[in-house]
Amino acid sequence: MIETGEDYRDAVLSGQWWEKRQFTGCDFTEADLRDLRTRGCTFDNCDFTKADLAGSRHDASAFRSCTFDRAVLADSRWSSCSLLGSSFVDCRFLGIALTECDLSLVSLARGRLRKLHLSGLRMREANLTEADLTDTDLRDSDLTGARLLGAKLPGADLRGTRLDANALVQADLRGAYVDVETAIGFAAAHGLIVK
Repeated sequence: MIETGEDYRDAVLSGQWWEKRQFTGCDFTEADLRDLRTRGCTFDNCDFTKADLAGSRHDASAFRSCTFDRAVLADSRWSSCSLLGSSFVDCRFLGIALTECDLSLVSLARGRLRKLHLSGLRMREANLTEADLTDTDLRDSDLTGARLLGAKLPGADLRGTRLDANALVQADLRGAYVDVETAIGFAAAHGLIVK
């Protein structure tokens, strides 16, 4: 069953269990989705503006091209989920956990992502412009093509992370932890000749 264009604005749906449901163009603005559980669900072009997803759990669900504007995502858990092309603006991420998720083409510009565990994620071509990634664990993540202009990464762990030359030039990497391969890539991206 596919739900298209349904209005869930201000709905109280906390604590529910959804499995293999499909939503397209649905409006969850200011909905209470605390402790919601989803498994194998798909959300395409849905609006989660000011929705409260605190404590929610999502397993193998897809949130594609969705809008999360000022949404509360604190203490939520996302496992094997796709967030392809979704946009996050002024969201609360404190305590969020993402495991084996695809954040390709996601916009997290100016996001406050401090001290999060984002290791092993696929974040190809993500927009992290001016994001605060202080002390964030990004080990073994794929940031190929990601936009990191003005991103702050002091104390971030980038060991094993895939970064291209543009990212190495654009981001503020002072104080970040890197492996030898990234250090050499950083030097080359800044015009040094490594022999």
